[in-house]
Amino acid sequence: MCRSCGAIVGAGQTQCGVCGASTTAQPATDPGRRSPDKETIRFARAVLNRPYKFTIAFLVLNLFVFMLMWSSSRLSSQALLLSFPDPVLTAYGAQLNRLIRAPSYQWWRVITSMFVHIDLLHIGMNMFSLLIIGPFVEKLYGSAKFVVFWVASGIAGSVAMYLTLRPALARGVLGSFIFRSMDVPAAGASGALFGLIGVLFVFGIKYRRELPEGFKRVFGTGLLPIIFINLFIGFLGRSFIGNAAHLGGLFAGAALAVFIDYRRPGARAGINVAWRVMQVLALGLIALGAYKVVRNFNRTPQQVQVQVQGQPAPPATSNDIFRNYVSAMNRVQEKVNEVIHNNDLSNLEPVTQQALQAPAPDARAEELRNSSVDILSKLAASAAAASPAPDNSAEQLPKVDQKLVAEWDQWHKDYEAWLKGFVKTHTAAP
Repeated sequence: MCRSCGAIVGAGQTQCGVCGASTTAQPATDPGRRSPDKETIRFARAVLNRPYKFTIAFLVLNLFVFMLMWSSSRLSSQALLLSFPDPVLTAYGAQLNRLIRAPSYQWWRVITSMFVHIDLLHIGMNMFSLLIIGPFVEKLYGSAKFVVFWVASGIAGSVAMYLTLRPALARGVLGSFIFRSMDVPAAGASGALFGLIGVLFVFGIKYRRELPEGFKRVFGTGLLPIIFINLFIGFLGRSFIGNAAHLGGLFAGAALAVFIDYRRPGARAGINVAWRVMQVLALGLIALGAYKVVRNFNRTPQQVQVQVQGQPAPPATSNDIFRNYVSAMNRVQEKVNEVIHNNDLSNLEPVTQQALQAPAPDARAEELRNSSVDILSKLAASAAAASPAPDNSAEQLPKVDQKLVAEWDQWHKDYEAWLKGFVKTHTAAP
């Protein structure tokens, strides 16, 4: 920590990035060193001495949820280091498009997913970033605005992830960077963190004329290398990193910062009532999401836990059967879309086996399941045998039999009709 302004200084750095003061024991009078900017030190002390209690609160909340998830995974080191099982991620509020839309309508997952993390490395990186970035935003703008920034950016990132599940567009370099081809559990605070980066980026540009030199170097265009490095990392790991959430949070935070003023040094600690109300509403959304997770947590943590040492799984309820069936049918539909639009014939056998092994809630569901597998098989054979189009360019793929596509469209209508009828008859209103 810098002795002059109190800013956090990275290990091995010999000079504070904010005020320019030396962090070594060497006297400041050394002619070989640039003397610290006094105006920057005054500004930094006035801002950085402010509290950042909600940064710590969000950090503790994320760690608390992570420990609960690890407990539900039976404290497995494999789950901790590689990934929590999908049932655990889903039970604690990870984002799944098929659960957000009909018939489940679990919209609250766009909120709760920002407090769920996949593994130890995931939460370690995100919480370290929160501890570095969060205090700056909360000290500059105050706790009320910080909470609004965090929640709004996190939701924006989740919405971006929801909208970019487009198997037909998840092709090529740019398409695979932004769009997703599979509806798998998505989670993490990255969208909210990128929102905070967007806030500081706009802050540095918006107030560049009144900021001391030290702050000009840290914020605004000084953040571009960090943004580009993170996006490049996202590009390299685009098969498992939610870049849409990063971009959605970044743009949301930047857009909010364009219109929102910060607490200047010497300003009174009082805050507009409207911001206090918005803070309460944002915290209320988090509380509502937590309530929904608990209410949806139909099984106890022992039932959610992964099986260890051959222990039998708990008996499935009718609710479990319905959800497993719908999940299997969703995967079949995703695979069919990949075959039709991308001629993607990978993972056919696992998807087919999952569908056939999922118990059907009733006779009509069993009939629809069998016909969906049959159509998928025919479409795969048609795609494999299709001749390339006359204009065989990289953007033009061979087309499957359009009669099978029409047959699939009719199946989809029949399935939606059964689904609506079953939900209306067998499930209670949410």
